[in-house]
Amino acid sequence: MKKLLLIPFIMLGMLKLSASDGIPQMEDGQIEAALESENVVSVMHFGAKGDGKTDDTQAFQKALDSFGSRGGTVYAPDASYLIAGTLNIPQGVTLKGSFESVPSHNGLRDKGLPKPGEMGTTFLITGNRGKDIEGIPAITINTNSTLRGVLMYWPDQAIDKVPSPYPWGVAMKGKNPALLDVEMLNPYNAIDASHNERALIRNISGQPLRRGIYVDAIYDIGRIENVHFNPWWSMKPELYRWQMEHGEAFIFERTDWHYVINTFCYGYNVGYKFGASQGSVGACNGNFLGIGADACHTAVKVEQSANYGLLITNGEFVAMNGSDPTMVEVTAANQGNVRFSNSAFWGPCNQIAKINGNGNVSFSDCIFVEWDKVATGRSAIQVNGGSVSVRGCDFMHDSPQVKIEKAVERVIVTENTIEGKVRIENNAKRSYINGNLGTEE
Repeated sequence: MKKLLLIPFIMLGMLKLSASDGIPQMEDGQIEAALESENVVSVMHFGAKGDGKTDDTQAFQKALDSFGSRGGTVYAPDASYLIAGTLNIPQGVTLKGSFESVPSHNGLRDKGLPKPGEMGTTFLITGNRGKDIEGIPAITINTNSTLRGVLMYWPDQAIDKVPSPYPWGVAMKGKNPALLDVEMLNPYNAIDASHNERALIRNISGQPLRRGIYVDAIYDIGRIENVHFNPWWSMKPELYRWQMEHGEAFIFERTDWHYVINTFCYGYNVGYKFGASQGSVGACNGNFLGIGADACHTAVKVEQSANYGLLITNGEFVAMNGSDPTMVEVTAANQGNVRFSNSAFWGPCNQIAKINGNGNVSFSDCIFVEWDKVATGRSAIQVNGGSVSVRGCDFMHDSPQVKIEKAVERVIVTENTIEGKVRIENNAKRSYINGNLGTEE
């Protein structure tokens, strides 16, 4: 199709005059935004209705495919588009909505606030209901292609029941795929960021119900920035209870030095899960700065990490739900390195950390508050295996601080400040415990 030339605007309705001052105005939805250049086309010119009832899948795909191998931008003006099928964004193509920053539509939970479809570019996703991650994703982003500035909403998902499965809302493939300024209000599975290189995920919000972001089989650095998962859509008891029992917000498997900054989740079974790869060979190493998890059963769960390490700095973690709320759980399978620096852990929880496996785990300059919530004498940090160091931390609750079993290979616990008496139980042979100061003798 011949590309559209630069035009000031396209009138979709009649111009009207303000009764007060005679200034020309437009009725809502009666003006289509200016197209910036011949490399931009409107989905409306390919037959999209934007009425929220007509399936616009084919119109979108025709618009996306219209650029051939050259690439360009498909603009979806402010409207509600029913997507009953799936979309594939070709190489070098951007699918762009009207939002220039990530929006918020939590009016279904909180009265008086915007609801899905009331403003901006809204995709109503209905395809492949009943299928889990084996189904085709709603939108696939490929090499050098981008999705940005839209709200994705699953209108058939029940707000007060156990959720229905859906495939991934977005899958990122190829090299340099980008997902920017997108609200995914209530996906069952949100973002598949596996099997790609240098993917960029920035400014994403919403309430994924089963899985938030899944990273695996990455051989070149990926970036995840400013992603916040909160229960903005629903906190109805049955649905929210299911999410807290089954939900995993951030899942990392095999990746080389991922960069993750300013991410947060609230109300999940596991906030951040690190495991061995299911799609390749290996585990995760990466740089995690300013990440947080609140109201989870387990804030951070490490099933496996790479020897190069998980470097977690300036984190904030809260676990206070479930049968055994624990901030950090390192399982027996772990053989890699996990390092927490300048991070805060508060509850009320049963335990700050349970450490197993043969790897190395360290806490430096961290703050620990409110463990042993039922007063059974549980230590903040329970070390059952591997090597552990706890240095320069502040234990701000008057309960046992560290318990070290004899199977632990090496342990260093030094220069920590402690509320109450120093209560460090050490059964390991190779240990260095020194300079820990309590407020009581």
